[in-house]
Amino acid sequence: MPIKTIPFIGLLLVCCHLTALAQSRSVSGLGRLEPDGGVIQVAGPSSGGASGSVIKELTVAEGEWVEKDQIIAYLDSYSLRKAEVARLKAIYVNANSELKRQKNLSLTSATSLMKLDQAIMSLDVAKADVAAAEARRDLAVVRSPMRAQILEIHAQPGERVGPEGILELGQTDRMYVVAEIYETDIALIEKGQAATVRVGAIAEPLTGTVDRISLKVGRLDILGTDPIAKTDARVVEVYIKLDNGEAVSGYTNMQVEVEIQI
Repeated sequence: MPIKTIPFIGLLLVCCHLTALAQSRSVSGLGRLEPDGGVIQVAGPSSGGASGSVIKELTVAEGEWVEKDQIIAYLDSYSLRKAEVARLKAIYVNANSELKRQKNLSLTSATSLMKLDQAIMSLDVAKADVAAAEARRDLAVVRSPMRAQILEIHAQPGERVGPEGILELGQTDRMYVVAEIYETDIALIEKGQAATVRVGAIAEPLTGTVDRISLKVGRLDILGTDPIAKTDARVVEVYIKLDNGEAVSGYTNMQVEVEIQI
């Protein structure tokens, strides 16, 4: 009787082993760490001479968190434009007073309709001039486009803003892995699949979930240590949201190893 049960048990173990192998299939690749939305280069306002302008004052430091629309820098033209606003506001106040005077005189027919119309037009022009001056002044103020952490500052007070912009920031409280998956394997990847990420800077591997898949194929950008690896391979970027992103919040752009369960 025992002799007859051995083949059955062996077959059962083989089936279980094959099932486990099928369930443990995965796709591997290299990746990089980055904040949600990537690293943002803040260059300042898009017009008004921000490119090539000189930094007058920085109100933040590397590592600090800033809120959306918080002022992070003033350009060197800020003082001049602030003074222009003050001058035009004084003209506006004078034009408003003149209009009130002309309206009072019109009640006693002591002024002409033409002078009253001129006073109204002068006030409208002064109001428009103030609005334009305030817009020019705001172009000399650099604000944060989002709530994020300052990663690196490229231009200090007294320095000219270069191609790299003023500073870089990112939402490091929500870290992602951007994995480069070969185009031949991308059909196996789906949103919601579990992933394991190994980071050289920490001992324990991290876990995450495939959040989105890029819609285009590109060249391999992250090179490993394999000397015979294909450097001209075609890959698709897969974005993996980490379950514990805080553990790697200070390692933006660090290379990692990724294994996605399929």
